[in-house]
Amino acid sequence: MSEAGPARLRLVRWTVTSGSSVNSRAAVVLHGAGRDWQASAEGNGAVDALLRAVNHALAEVLGGAPLLLAYDVHALAEGPDAEGRVTVRIAPPLTAEGDRAGGRFTGETASTNIVAASVEAYVGALNAMFEAGAWTGAAEDAAARLGAASGDEAPGAAETEYIHGRTIDTTAWFNR
Repeated sequence: MSEAGPARLRLVRWTVTSGSSVNSRAAVVLHGAGRDWQASAEGNGAVDALLRAVNHALAEVLGGAPLLLAYDVHALAEGPDAEGRVTVRIAPPLTAEGDRAGGRFTGETASTNIVAASVEAYVGALNAMFEAGAWTGAAEDAAARLGAASGDEAPGAAETEYIHGRTIDTTAWFNR
């Protein structure tokens, strides 16, 4: 995903741990509006944990979690090396007011890694929302309130399991 302008979010990196009989855990780092947005979250599966982590990272921008309206995965071929296309459709958070309360936004990514395609498609849908009328400048406004320099600490960094430039020991994180 390329960064087309200051408002465009770019997924820098992500990590997830998942297994049977445990909640999945994920951490993400996104970059946009001159700052890194990072957070971690637990969820009911790898994809759920990643989407929740993105929502936590962007809490200051979104003011709530977007509504996930559709999540579709379609195989593009047969076999273990086949790509899958993930399509995600979202609506603005229920807390959105005025012109920001409406609209449907779609992101789509194809990859042999369905988990990666899922989080990339979700970020694509968020970018579509941020490029729409009333949401234009939302990331910049939040970054200005919080301090936009990429060296500044991101929102919730004290609680974040993944810090930009530092490797996370997912085994220790998983066992906590």
